[in-house]
Amino acid sequence: MTVTDPRTDGSRTALAAPASLAERAAADGTRFLLALFVDLTGKPCAKLVPVECADELEREGVGFAGYAVGAIGQQPCDPDLIAIPDVASYTPLPWVREGLALVHCDPHVEGRPWPYAPRVLLKAMLAKAAGLELMAGAEVEYFLVARDEHGGLRPADVLDDGVRPCYDARGLTRMYDHLTAVSTAMNALGWGNYANDHEDANGQFEQNFAYADALTTADRVITARYLISMLAEQRGMTATFMPKPFADRTGSGMHLHLSLWSDGSSRFPDDADGRGHGLSDLAYRFLAGLLEHAPGMQAVLAPTVNSYKRTGATSTRSGATWSPRRATWGGNDRTHLVRVPDGHRVELRGGDGAANPYLALAVALAAGLDGIDRQLEPDAPDERPELPPTLLHAVEALRADAVVGKALDAAGPGVAEYFATLKREEFLDWHGTVGSWEHDRYLTAF
Repeated sequence: MTVTDPRTDGSRTALAAPASLAERAAADGTRFLLALFVDLTGKPCAKLVPVECADELEREGVGFAGYAVGAIGQQPCDPDLIAIPDVASYTPLPWVREGLALVHCDPHVEGRPWPYAPRVLLKAMLAKAAGLELMAGAEVEYFLVARDEHGGLRPADVLDDGVRPCYDARGLTRMYDHLTAVSTAMNALGWGNYANDHEDANGQFEQNFAYADALTTADRVITARYLISMLAEQRGMTATFMPKPFADRTGSGMHLHLSLWSDGSSRFPDDADGRGHGLSDLAYRFLAGLLEHAPGMQAVLAPTVNSYKRTGATSTRSGATWSPRRATWGGNDRTHLVRVPDGHRVELRGGDGAANPYLALAVALAAGLDGIDRQLEPDAPDERPELPPTLLHAVEALRADAVVGKALDAAGPGVAEYFATLKREEFLDWHGTVGSWEHDRYLTAF
């Protein structure tokens, strides 16, 4: 298929004078456009727009009742959200439905960008980087699951039952049709899919694509989740990005590989680094900022009740959790919160499959820039704090961290408190639910 997006070097700046939405759609044979954005929880919201209205969509956007969207800071009485498409994000998706394409949108209210919209928020935070550009890669992990005859959850592949299934060639091959369909789509879109593997848990997979500027990567994570979900449904499976769908198995992360660039070059590598990691002073200070604000970021990076069943796990069926519990750092060591694989990047490993990529990148950038501004240095591993053990603790840490709060308020005030309240209520809603664990423990205990 022909893809009309000329952005091939991983940077939005490579996209000069893009063709109109209608012209791109015509070149790809697109008949319908998903005008899409996400709320603060990452829920994808869209309207299906016929290609005959592409010019109107590009010029005027399309309206949504904001309160019905979900967690986006509106009440039923508020004016409509108007989703304005970013033409540069146009993405044909014929693998999902013939003639379908997607375009990411920035919600506006009464002519102004809406500060509660995650994409708007990230763009505002990126504008505060003072000549530095955040480049990011994201590892998308997920499970392919189905229901058993009793309604319980199981891996979609019933033969995927090994104790150490990671990288298993047989499990990978049995999911060949799904994985290659996703890979083919990613590569046709110019994302540079370079690996697809069976992860550490039964039914768990990861599909990697090349890094890009932060906004492009966040858009691609959202598109990838949609694409993976739809292609899994076509084969009778459910793709879930839930952090911990099985208590005894490894959970799904969303690890972020981060670096700062200026004038087309990375500011992170330094061959003369005497500390042995190949990093510049700026990179170390960025890294130190991530550690300093790790507790405050965790409600964003691990945003659900279920997230803390992943980070709080002490063992899994395979023997490893791959989930850091303290704000430590080190070299090529996956037990740390911040790993340094090489001198070109640092890997933030605190995020999980439920993380909203726009919010996660916004708070990570804010934390790193604070480290640079204050000239912080990373401490020794045994001096770093533990990460919050529950979502409620994470919300308290977020509220106590002014830097993380300002990142969430980058496009306008009130978002940080709204998000914190939303997540506190989520925790209390779960806490008020009586489940089988309580029946088993307490029903005849007294």
